[in-house]
Amino acid sequence: MNAVAKVTDADRPGRLLARQRAAFLRDGAPPLAQRRADLSRFRATLIAHRKAIEDAINADFGHRSKYETAIMEVGGVAEGTKYLIRNLRKFMAPSRRHVALHMRIGNARIEYQPLGVVGVMSPWNYPVNLSLMPAITAIAAGNRVMLKPSEFTPATNALLVEMLGEIFSEDQFAIVTGDAAVGAGFTALPFDHLVFTGSTAVGRSVMKAASDNLVPVTLELGGKSPSIVAKGHALDRAAAAIVYGKLLSAGQTCIAPDYALVHESDVDAFVTAYHRKAASFYPDGPTSEHYTSIINERHYARLQGLIDDARSKGAQIVEVGNGPGDAIRRPNTVAPTVVLGVTGDMRIAHEEIFGPVLPIFPYRDIEEAIAYVNARPRPLALYYFGADDEDRRKVLSRTTSGNVTINGTIMHIAQDDLPFGGVGPSGMGAYHGVEGFRTFSHAKGIYEQGHWNLSNLLRAPFRKPIDAILNVMLR
Repeated sequence: MNAVAKVTDADRPGRLLARQRAAFLRDGAPPLAQRRADLSRFRATLIAHRKAIEDAINADFGHRSKYETAIMEVGGVAEGTKYLIRNLRKFMAPSRRHVALHMRIGNARIEYQPLGVVGVMSPWNYPVNLSLMPAITAIAAGNRVMLKPSEFTPATNALLVEMLGEIFSEDQFAIVTGDAAVGAGFTALPFDHLVFTGSTAVGRSVMKAASDNLVPVTLELGGKSPSIVAKGHALDRAAAAIVYGKLLSAGQTCIAPDYALVHESDVDAFVTAYHRKAASFYPDGPTSEHYTSIINERHYARLQGLIDDARSKGAQIVEVGNGPGDAIRRPNTVAPTVVLGVTGDMRIAHEEIFGPVLPIFPYRDIEEAIAYVNARPRPLALYYFGADDEDRRKVLSRTTSGNVTINGTIMHIAQDDLPFGGVGPSGMGAYHGVEGFRTFSHAKGIYEQGHWNLSNLLRAPFRKPIDAILNVMLR
């Protein structure tokens, strides 16, 4: 195989796009056997590079738990690829559709064909999963892919170039590296589809740039995903799940629980349970080998700014878990933190946190909790902890979010048969599942007219049978 193209800002990615499109038009849609073979080679190569991936991401983060990388990055993509291999025949199969009575004898069907060249812009927080899962889904749908990863993960990017070069030619899968200026140019290319994962603010710019070429977009953004804990619910169980979701990769997860809504009578007990679970998950505290640091100094400073702003405006800042003061011993590390007494004038009440800092808001009844969620932009995820009762049904029916996990956090992302995507400010479109295959496919409707058909009676010159047909159609 030719190495995957490492295109810099001087190489004019537009030329690479033209080459990929020419190759797509020349070769056409790859058959099922080729797609499965590509996916199988990709999966084997991914698993073979597990240690290298763990080391590269650790280098980019300063410190990132190798187990988090193995589970969320390598494992997540490996399982997602296995799902595609198993279901690809079914996804590619034409879908029969109903034919109107007066159009018979004929048949109608949908055939799914690849779009052509798909652009993928991925973020730094999960630099393998959020790069490769949309990309390999586009490959499964028969497309060619150009990937622009974040400039914040140079070690991982270099590894991806090497790793993918073992499998794909540059005409099938290419990686474009560079800074924000290169990224801006990437969004302006006339792809057949563009996927962007990142912040809502940048997502707006991406959508504007893509609109100049009428490029359809899938935006996976973020926002403030709430966790609602029902009154009197088992607080140890809820706290354990929220600690897991909030401290996974030190909160640098787009579907991390951003804040918790806890009944006012349970707040103190919840904080105690949260502290206890943080200590049990990370017995060595924030310098544990399993606790991840913040990606860089800029994002560390942003988190400290959110905490300092809340403190200066009267919030109570509570560091939890074992030895939170030890965080200073590791660069760009923030201890697990709870924030109480948050008010609307604090930045932490409005900005996506993206770190191990959990504001807790008390509520009086479930109506107040629902109203709080609905007064804010629709989140990428929502978490509810409570029994299967009227309150749960109210939350599910009266809030709108990307996906929901009940009595847990994060794990909806691991369900390969569920679509993953946001709504409104948290995104548009989805991938994963059959929805991912269809996102990167054109559903072409085909009607095949039979030799004998009643539709001939609808042609001029119109004769008496037309009145009977119209009476059936219009009654």
